[in-house]
Amino acid sequence: MLIHPDRLFSADPATRDVARRLYAAVKDLPIVSPHGHTDPRWFAENRPFADPAQLLVIPDHYVLRMLYSQGLTLEELGVAPKAAGRPADPRAVWRRFAANYHLFRGTPSRLWLDHTFATLFGLDVRLTAATADHYYDHIAACLAREDYLPRALFERFGIEVIATTESPLDDLRHHQAIRDSGWPGRVVTAYRPDPVVDPEYEGFAANLRAFGDRTDCDVGTFAGYIEAHRRRRLYFKAFGATSTDHGHPTARTADLDPASCEALYQRIRHGGAGAEDAELFRAQMLTEMAGLSREDGLVMQIHPGAFRNHNAAIFRDFGRDLGADIPQATDYVRSLKPLLDRHGNDRDLTIILFTLDETAYARELAPLAGHYPALRLGPAWWFFDSPDGMRRYREAVTETAGFYNTVGFNDDTRAFPSIPARHDVARRIDCRHLADLVATHRLDEDEAHEVAHDLAYRLAKRAYKL
Repeated sequence: MLIHPDRLFSADPATRDVARRLYAAVKDLPIVSPHGHTDPRWFAENRPFADPAQLLVIPDHYVLRMLYSQGLTLEELGVAPKAAGRPADPRAVWRRFAANYHLFRGTPSRLWLDHTFATLFGLDVRLTAATADHYYDHIAACLAREDYLPRALFERFGIEVIATTESPLDDLRHHQAIRDSGWPGRVVTAYRPDPVVDPEYEGFAANLRAFGDRTDCDVGTFAGYIEAHRRRRLYFKAFGATSTDHGHPTARTADLDPASCEALYQRIRHGGAGAEDAELFRAQMLTEMAGLSREDGLVMQIHPGAFRNHNAAIFRDFGRDLGADIPQATDYVRSLKPLLDRHGNDRDLTIILFTLDETAYARELAPLAGHYPALRLGPAWWFFDSPDGMRRYREAVTETAGFYNTVGFNDDTRAFPSIPARHDVARRIDCRHLADLVATHRLDEDEAHEVAHDLAYRLAKRAYKL
């Protein structure tokens, strides 16, 4: 078999039995996916996925980065360069992927992919160079069927609600098309303002002009610029948004006086700002966005700590989000203080913190979330969205922040078929952790059942107002 029924559970028989009971009670709960990067066009148009490579290889930056690290080029993996090039043959892409599948041994990608192969496509042999064409032909035949269309898979996966992520410059036409279609699947958007908040984002000046045009606001002043965000956030709320998302390099915040904000904004707007001004502007905008969340009720997510597009050649030739983002050390205690001095005691505001710096969990993040009413901790994210990463997260934060200052799980994926696999891994690891607490007499089993349900379902709905 590709996947074992006791995968990720303890090897200790008594603890494993408790985990089995906990997992049996939560494994089929609906999926709440409050943050991710799936394409709303899939659900708007409901067309068949093109081929196995387009579905499972090309959009998955976890897959791309591993294969690229072993010498395969992005062109060989089906990623088109910015300059026009001949598209790669999808079967050839799949064969390269299959021939190198052994590279994923021991990684969460292997868990997710094998789960997808077994549960979604019914495959029961391992993917290798020898089975590549068998896999390709079988998956391609499935994708041609109506029960593998995006909306059918959404329902088959048991998804109750999924949030996509769009820029303020997006017209949300696909969300409008979903609404107009009458399909009952709940697909909402989330407000990701990075292209008009980060002065170092490519095309920032043009983005700013387009932002003013789209909102009919005078973005020549800081007050007009903030009003543009206010209006655009309300537009996103009309399409179901309950959250914003901020992917800044650091967690730095600032709380400048109005005159200083205006002067900084003018330097930014006219292109005369250096790296320090760019960082200060992003810092001020986190505090501004928290204030806007206080006004409109949108939950605020802060995803800091990635050195994005670290590989300059890949970014130049292919663009962003292709596996070249690298974690870096991140400070929270001092960086967040200006924002928290302004908004941290607000019980009506929810700010969800994420990290790529695991050393911050017990030292900074759990104590912060264990004190400030406005703060919650996001789950183990990105490089730590893995069995051991999830286990370390629970062990690092629970003693200080408890379970109820966390927000359950979100899959944060572009690879649509991996959603049920990722939620399954999270549920198994949480059940294993709870079983350990029961086995060591730190939690009664009836309490563990309640917490397992909260972690798998209720906390995400509550935190993200879904």
